[in-house]
Amino acid sequence: MTFLLVGRQSYHCSVKTKKSPRFRHPSSLSAVASTIIGCERCPRLRAYCRGVAETKRAAYRDWTYWGRPVPGFGDPQARVLILGLAPAAHGANRTGRVFTGDGVGGSGDFLMAALHRAGYANRNTSERPDDGLVLTGAYIAAAVRCAPPQNTPTPEEITTCLRHLDAELACLPQVDTVVALGRIAWDAWLQLLARHTAPVRLGASPGGLLSPLTSEHQHGHGDGRHVRRGLPDGRPAALTTDRRRGGQSESMESTIAMGART
Repeated sequence: MTFLLVGRQSYHCSVKTKKSPRFRHPSSLSAVASTIIGCERCPRLRAYCRGVAETKRAAYRDWTYWGRPVPGFGDPQARVLILGLAPAAHGANRTGRVFTGDGVGGSGDFLMAALHRAGYANRNTSERPDDGLVLTGAYIAAAVRCAPPQNTPTPEEITTCLRHLDAELACLPQVDTVVALGRIAWDAWLQLLARHTAPVRLGASPGGLLSPLTSEHQHGHGDGRHVRRGLPDGRPAALTTDRRRGGQSESMESTIAMGART
């Protein structure tokens, strides 16, 4: 399938990643989740998450923070994988569920509203693990499973954490579309593909690979314009927009809805 990156400009390039040794993955999503929760491979991230869980934010002082790596969440029979960056320090690092508890109007509610409109979620908010949210046909995961300082994981931390995405994907046999939320998620997905295939060339069509779609925050447009670029068969491959004018909601919804049609 075709890979096209759209940001401030579109371009073609090769992704050359050193092949990593094959890992023996757990046989079920619940086993994968247990492995993720117990992971201690990145000392900087673990120390930061524990520190946040101890100090807390004043608004959440009555919460017992999760403070551990966060596994993915969703339908085991999902066709669409939504890949984010990492847990928010006072969101998923507090609640233990991806894109959950970011506050009213936060990224979790924004994403869930789009999923709800596209028919993947039974509610349009994501507040807490016991809120009754159910995803159908979609699974949400993160490139990095621990909240990073300044929301910025190191390249080494991203590479180390990819084993968890790899293990989850092995337990999601129906996935055929990936929606990458932002540049780090996009790059992490391409890095994972490169572990299993020959180097990926953006713009080429390596057979048998999943098709990544992106929905990115675009700072460059002050007028609310969003940019669309199409695949050779006419489907859009990536959408970028300026959230300040509300366009990203339409862009995100269009991207996710497209996953349902592919």
